[in-house]
Amino acid sequence: MCGRCSLEGRAPFWLRLRRTALYRRFAIGRALDHANASKRFDAQQDAILRYGRLKICATPNRYPAGRIAGVSQRQNSDALGRVDVVGEGAGHNPRRRVCSPRLNASTRLLKWTAFAMLLAWPAAGLVRSRGSASQTEPPVGSAGKELSAKHALQPAVEIEEAVYTYEPANNGAGPLWCSGSTCLVRIGDNVFAAGLETLKDAQPLNNCRWLLFKRGSNGWELQLADQENRTREPSPIVGFPDGRLFLSANPTVARVPEPHGGPARPEILQFSAASPKAPFERTFPVWQGAPKFSEHSYRSFAADAVNRELVLFQNIGYAHAEWAFRDRNSQWSANGKLVWPWGAEYDKPQPIRVCYPNVALKNRALHFCGVSDIVEPYAKFREYKKQITGRDWDYDFRRLFYTWTPDVTTGQFREWIEIASRDKTCGWISPGDLWIAPDGAAHILWSERALDERLREKFFPEAKQSHALNYAVVREGKIVLRRTLAIGGEGLSKELPSAGRFQVTPDNRLFVLYYVQGTDASGKVVSENRVLEIGRDGAAGKAVRVPLRTPFTNYFTATARGGSPPSSVIELLGQRAGAANTISYARIRLW
Repeated sequence: MCGRCSLEGRAPFWLRLRRTALYRRFAIGRALDHANASKRFDAQQDAILRYGRLKICATPNRYPAGRIAGVSQRQNSDALGRVDVVGEGAGHNPRRRVCSPRLNASTRLLKWTAFAMLLAWPAAGLVRSRGSASQTEPPVGSAGKELSAKHALQPAVEIEEAVYTYEPANNGAGPLWCSGSTCLVRIGDNVFAAGLETLKDAQPLNNCRWLLFKRGSNGWELQLADQENRTREPSPIVGFPDGRLFLSANPTVARVPEPHGGPARPEILQFSAASPKAPFERTFPVWQGAPKFSEHSYRSFAADAVNRELVLFQNIGYAHAEWAFRDRNSQWSANGKLVWPWGAEYDKPQPIRVCYPNVALKNRALHFCGVSDIVEPYAKFREYKKQITGRDWDYDFRRLFYTWTPDVTTGQFREWIEIASRDKTCGWISPGDLWIAPDGAAHILWSERALDERLREKFFPEAKQSHALNYAVVREGKIVLRRTLAIGGEGLSKELPSAGRFQVTPDNRLFVLYYVQGTDASGKVVSENRVLEIGRDGAAGKAVRVPLRTPFTNYFTATARGGSPPSSVIELLGQRAGAANTISYARIRLW
């Protein structure tokens, strides 16, 4: 047929397909997650391509009959994925198949050649960008079976190294003391870590200073150290994708040593990720009134990287936390007080100070989840503990509280809800992580120990010890799901989980990294990190060992709460088993 259809006078079939290429749209993938796409090999497709087929959507023919000798394309559902062409122009027989499956071999070859030319057509808009306005975030656990099979969980350690060493400050804090925030942030190709150095000639409590490190081609390099001030606690950091890096500092304003602490001045230091050694900008949060801050800040620092906004919380004694919000215009445009929940059930009713919180900020909705931190509130327990320790005090870390606000700028937080409690058996709870899903639900992770074994024989002899890694989902202030992801203890496995952290990928798959210690069923000592995936129904997938040379027992991650982007690579900063006074880094690819 010499490349022409059987209808006399019409252009060749391949040429007509090429002319109409700009009117076709088909999704074969998405833009890579990072600008340096050539360096990435884990970018995922926007749609699952089953059996190697292409998803084709032809633009409907909107021209009236007779205006052009037009053809409309329809997708044949046969196993070969062939496209049949049916004539619709004036003077044509609508029942006649111009290019039917019965055509000779040469014609079929021409048809497939034309189809291949169409695929190669460099028309704008053929590939849908991940950042297009029409795209919505996939739901949690939205990966289908094909995607899960393609990206099966198979962690591989890319880097495992020491960052710095330190001397204990003996002031009640340490490099990981701000565990609810993070001291590790990724901005583009750069990764930064905030450290804590003990000053030899300074006395506690304010006998430390902050350090800022950057990882380069030769490993970690110290960029800057505080040359002016002293402090007690580590300094959390957050980052924005535009290259701004922020460090939360809380230097003492006292000029002479104060063994019992003293007044402090919260400040935010802004660095350039491109030139972290350059002079930084110092800004001061705007507070409500004139709060009396001290070296015990228990502060939380969180960022909404997409909107270039951040928030700082800092405790005032046992009454409340002060907070300040910095908007996208770099203005401290909102502030207020977060009043603690009330402990009416205690022997002496009192506020329940909430410490070590995970704070997440997203589209100005703010979520706050922390643990009770007060002196033992029950006289019977307090007196018995004194017989054991000789101290008049012993702290309570056994109730997990959560609150939120849909708009932090209003200053109106919702009622506190208690996520978990081990109050009756003097147990222990530690916040793990907090992630806000695309639907606004808060995903909460924490570690829980059932009881204080020192008190068991006298007060709750029938209780059994357990160590659990627990997970819950809260939507609009209500707990809608609760799961135990891993557990060990008496009558259970002897492998005890702790130190859970979330890792969220660009397609919103939710993973949990945690530490396990104890003995396995054969009596072999276990000390390792594991990772599992949480499914759409909240169920935990099979845990897989992370092949680190030395496991991390306590650590920060490059979390979205600190402005780092979602990733299929986990980055850790923390302490490894057996490596006393050393802060280390690891990079782990999930597949």
